Amino acid sequence: MHRFAASTAFHEDWPVAMDRALAALDIPDGANLGFAYFTDQYGSDVDAMVERLTMLTGIRDWVGTSSLGVIGRATGAQNHPGMALLVASLPDGSFQVFSGRDRLPNALGTDQAREQPYFAVVHADPNTPDMADLVADMATKVSSGFVTGGLAIARGQAPMIANGAFYGGISGVAFNEQVAIATRLTQGCCAVGEVRVITACDQNVIAEIDGRPALDAFLEAAGTSLGQDMRRAARYILPGLGVAGRDNAEFRVRNVTGIDPANGLLAVSESVHLGQRIQFFRRDADCARVDMMRTLHELRDSLEQPPRAALYVSCAARGANMFGNDNAEPAMLEEVFPGLPIAGFFAGGEISHDQLYGYTGVLTLFL
Repeated sequence: MHRFAASTAFHEDWPVAMDRALAALDIPDGANLGFAYFTDQYGSDVDAMVERLTMLTGIRDWVGTSSLGVIGRATGAQNHPGMALLVASLPDGSFQVFSGRDRLPNALGTDQAREQPYFAVVHADPNTPDMADLVADMATKVSSGFVTGGLAIARGQAPMIANGAFYGGISGVAFNEQVAIATRLTQGCCAVGEVRVITACDQNVIAEIDGRPALDAFLEAAGTSLGQDMRRAARYILPGLGVAGRDNAEFRVRNVTGIDPANGLLAVSESVHLGQRIQFFRRDADCARVDMMRTLHELRDSLEQPPRAALYVSCAARGANMFGNDNAEPAMLEEVFPGLPIAGFFAGGEISHDQLYGYTGVLTLFL
């Protein structure tokens, strides 16, 4: 039986926050893995934090990252110094912490039974070049093809934890199939209009959609009211780009970065290609709430047994910026999964499957 416990605490001094978090943490017998998410005010003391966590808990393996805010059960806060902890008692050999210092092994397990890593929770340095490609490559190293996690974010350097402070690239923890996991992504959007096809483009500039000026399709999606103010429309109506090799309903939502009314052009925050599927989406608080609750209920209803714990990564642009309150998403998680031990953070980019996202929420359940 896998056993988990989680806690969250806030204080300007990290030892005080840690003591409060540990006092509220009912550490299970045999706990051998910990997740620690902490705000960037503590970033210069990461090695000391890990050393103290190890000493006070007896847990040797720790992973985590810096952020602008942390998430716990029914609580979340950005720009308030704090930390969120999740600890687990897992089977021997079922996981491995990895980083640029300690590479991910080809197999996990005991000497009697070793398996290829099945899944990984990853944290990444936002200053590392070609991060989207690194995420995609990381997903090829696990048999499920799935990784979840997020980008560190900090005012200054963005340290991660992989059994000590770590900077640059990707780090995290990989699991074999002894640890059952379910995951979902919410992009906080409602689809607007039909799925279309890009018929003329150059790098990140879309010239035509279904043989018509791209801007016409965008304005149709925006509607009469929003369409009269294109700057405002670009904040709410976003292009979703089809992901190659995936289900026809799967889109990666990106931002509008430029509009050329004279030539009917639409620039987006990612290179596109001829024949790529595109659908427009509306992103606002109402759509985000509906999408998240739908996602959570569908996930809950798909499970054969209640989950034991969760990690939740939300974009730093969500929380109060989207919902008016940093507690909004943790409250929705508590409504659908009451009492579930949860730890997470507000990220500079979210990782799900083999893609790097923005403005999304990524939930990973331990079953």
